[in-house]
Amino acid sequence: MRQPLIELKGIRKAFGENVVLDGIDLAIYQGESLIILGPSGTGKSTILRIIAGLLKPDDGEIWIRGDRWEGAEDEVTRPIRMSMVFQQAALFDSLTVAENVGFFLLQHSRLSRKRIYELVEEKLDLVGLPGIGHLYPDALSGGMRKRVSFARAILDDPEDADDDPQILLYDEPTAGLDPVASTVIEDLIVELQKSSGCETYAIVTHQHSTIRRTGQRLVLFYQGKVHWRGTVADLETTDNPYVVQFLQGAIQGPMEALGKHQ
Repeated sequence: MRQPLIELKGIRKAFGENVVLDGIDLAIYQGESLIILGPSGTGKSTILRIIAGLLKPDDGEIWIRGDRWEGAEDEVTRPIRMSMVFQQAALFDSLTVAENVGFFLLQHSRLSRKRIYELVEEKLDLVGLPGIGHLYPDALSGGMRKRVSFARAILDDPEDADDDPQILLYDEPTAGLDPVASTVIEDLIVELQKSSGCETYAIVTHQHSTIRRTGQRLVLFYQGKVHWRGTVADLETTDNPYVVQFLQGAIQGPMEALGKHQ
């Protein structure tokens, strides 16, 4: 049996009395595209932040390449490099696009600024945005801001072998975008798996087009638990009531509709 790149065992996380994750088991394998789907507010983004080391679980274990990781909120302790693309792109409005993309290398590498900006331009070209490094984020559309955040996520120091991203984590990458912009982002996600050097990714989403166009293996979250595991092909044949309700957008079913009893 293949060893997972990342494996979560019995992960639990609560904020006050609100239990967001309740005993989650999840594995991500090298070279796969995993989709974490489900309605809003069911712990999807929380699990992504725990994988990234931005949150520490209250209970459970995190294993990376067969070794247990304590999940400390400290990038220096990470066994592998992970890059996260946030839902709102999380760009610094006071910095240019080039400064945003190259931020980590400008702060922490020994590369010259000239070399860093050459690498930045290479990544901007890879995401289809050549020549925009001088612009500020407020001059960009929502889809362009997303692509800039992708360029930042895949930028690495070519002189540091440990700096290569091993997994990309996308939090709602197509949220708030129109259908055409969503298609551009979905195509880019698939293309980056082939061209960026990082062949593994996990995506949190509830958008049907993103699930079907970028996914391979799927898990469905609801109320902090996994209620279904399968593949994109399984979506057509499963009778799992959680999946059926989710795909149909139905009010009736095991998942309570937001505001239904308000």
